[in-house]
Amino acid sequence: MQPPQLDKFKKYFNRGRKPSIQEIVREPTSGGIVFRRDKNGEIEILLIQDAKDRWTIPKGHIEPGETAQATAKREIGEEAGLQDVEMLGWLGKIHFRYRRVDKLVLMTTQIYLVKAKGDTNAIKKEEWMNGIKWFKFHDALDAIEYEDIGKLMLMGMKRIRQENL
Repeated sequence: MQPPQLDKFKKYFNRGRKPSIQEIVREPTSGGIVFRRDKNGEIEILLIQDAKDRWTIPKGHIEPGETAQATAKREIGEEAGLQDVEMLGWLGKIHFRYRRVDKLVLMTTQIYLVKAKGDTNAIKKEEWMNGIKWFKFHDALDAIEYEDIGKLMLMGMKRIRQENL
């Protein structure tokens, strides 16, 4: 039998332990770096603020039978209310890892460059979001929470300038 002090010791050190990871789950997602030009011709980037107050791009899960590009377009419509968009091509993919109780989630997000057309001020946020807003390009780079998305934004900006999009 163990001395009672050892039980107390174990209890103290086991407090708050997370359940061990039982499963690895892959989640394919897709989204877009959405841009427009303001009245002065300057580039603005659309960002959404998630429930944890992090600024990011519109993105979501790829549904069965849906292409990554179709997902990006659908998610931009659902999350930002922008239906009139032009898909200008693939920029790259980013990887996230996070824990969901006893699962390790490996998320891969395909990112597209997307030009907003029509009434680009008619953006609307979904219930779960804390915000949605157009940012000047450099302000968007400062606001974005994910370095990998920032790198793709820079690639997108280079393409916008080179091709005068």
